[in-house]
Amino acid sequence: MDLMILAIGRLKAGPETELCKRYADRTAKAGRGLGLRGVEIKEIPESRSPRAQDRKAIEADAMAAAVPDGFHTICLHEGGDLVESIGLAQSIRRAADQSVAGQAYLIGGPDGLDAGLLGRCERTISFGRATFPHQLVRVMLLEQLYRATTILSGHPYHRA
Repeated sequence: MDLMILAIGRLKAGPETELCKRYADRTAKAGRGLGLRGVEIKEIPESRSPRAQDRKAIEADAMAAAVPDGFHTICLHEGGDLVESIGLAQSIRRAADQSVAGQAYLIGGPDGLDAGLLGRCERTISFGRATFPHQLVRVMLLEQLYRATTILSGHPYHRA
C-alpha cells in the first residue's frame, strides 16, 4: 500500500524540510516489512486568486485531481476527529488489510481546505483544535506516519 501527502505550498530549505526528509525516510524503511512502499509527497502550488473562497476551490480541484484511483483520502482539518497514534496505525492496517491502493493525506494552505473537498474525504482528522502552519503539520504528519509504522511492526519507538 502507498502513503501520500498532498500539500498546498512548497517547503523551502530549512529545518522543516530536513525533518520531513528524515521522517519520510524512516517511514519507508520501517514500512517495508509491512507492505508499505513509503511516503510520496506532492506539493501543489498555492492559488493566486484574490478571494480566499476561490483559492480554496482551485486548490481543492488540484488536490482531487492528484489523488490516484483507489486511494482513500484523509483530510487534515482543525475540526476533524482528534487522532491518536495507535488509531492512525490501526487505520493504516485496516486499509492495507482491505487491499486499498493507498491513503492520501491532504493538507491545505493558509486558507485551509475547501468545504466540498472536506465532504468528499473518507475521514477528517485533527492534531488539535489549534491552527498550525502547514509546514509544521507536514512534519507532524510524517512523524505520526513513522510512529504508526513502528507501532505496527512492534518497534520500541512508540512508548505508550
